[in-house]
Amino acid sequence: MEYIKLKNSDLVVSRFCMGGCPMGGYGWGNTQEQDFIDAIHCALDNGVNFFDTADTYGLGQSEITLAKGLGSRRKEVIIESKFGVRRIDGKTVYDNSPEYIEEALDETLKRLNTDYIDIYTIHYRDEKTPLKDVVKKLIELREKGKIRYFGLSNIKERDFEELKEFKDLFVNCQDEFSLACRKNENELLKTVEVANVTPMTWGSLGQGILTGKYDRNTFFDSNDRRSRDIYVNFHGEKLEQNLKIVEYLKVVAKNHNKSVPACAIRFILDYMPESVVLAGVKRPSQLLSNIEAMGWHLSKEELEILNKLSLGDF
Repeated sequence: MEYIKLKNSDLVVSRFCMGGCPMGGYGWGNTQEQDFIDAIHCALDNGVNFFDTADTYGLGQSEITLAKGLGSRRKEVIIESKFGVRRIDGKTVYDNSPEYIEEALDETLKRLNTDYIDIYTIHYRDEKTPLKDVVKKLIELREKGKIRYFGLSNIKERDFEELKEFKDLFVNCQDEFSLACRKNENELLKTVEVANVTPMTWGSLGQGILTGKYDRNTFFDSNDRRSRDIYVNFHGEKLEQNLKIVEYLKVVAKNHNKSVPACAIRFILDYMPESVVLAGVKRPSQLLSNIEAMGWHLSKEELEILNKLSLGDF
């Protein structure tokens, strides 16, 4: 396993972070709680010490399942959970209000069966609560011992001016980035610069298209979000471009005797040398396949070809 120290902290984390979105048990096809628990145990036994979740994943179910999986080993790991997305009258809304932050945190602590969160992260900005008010509340919660550090997620250009005031306060920033999705790359890298934080990538396997398991004939049931056109990686021209990337990933995988998803993850680790890759996991076999990305490097030529294919320039 490879490890990195998160900026502005004393947290040394694995460069692979096990993502908890599938643990919510919603929108990723058929899932079994025991598979998630087994995957958590597998991660622990293979040097993964970083776990990401959010209160909105399965409306809390992800946090409950993570707690079950970690059990008595909670203090061995770094947990990042997120706030700011809630359901009101059947609708999803963003809420960064100080009043809601502490309410959300207390519920998260109960579900995770812990008295502190290592990194408490703004999932999405609500575009109305001033960042200074959010930070003031987070500092208060840190002083109470409920959280250790703060994180950012999905930061946009419109947030940069506010963020400048709080450089060196946050420890990391998450955004979608993979060989299949480069649309947020500039904002993520600019956030890293503006806030002096460690970058983390979610959607690192393009919702699974970069695993090599799928092709243009793949069919998803209605209980899988990837059946919807909004998940562009599996539809139309974007799917065709992604399949070209996957074909070359298979060549790279053969060159290095690694899994296809490991090669997709290695691209991120090498392209952003100070980064952490976050990927959702549904079972131990996926975890083991993903962490094959650790401990080696793509060649300069492989990195260049994958970059060009990803950008549509090849």
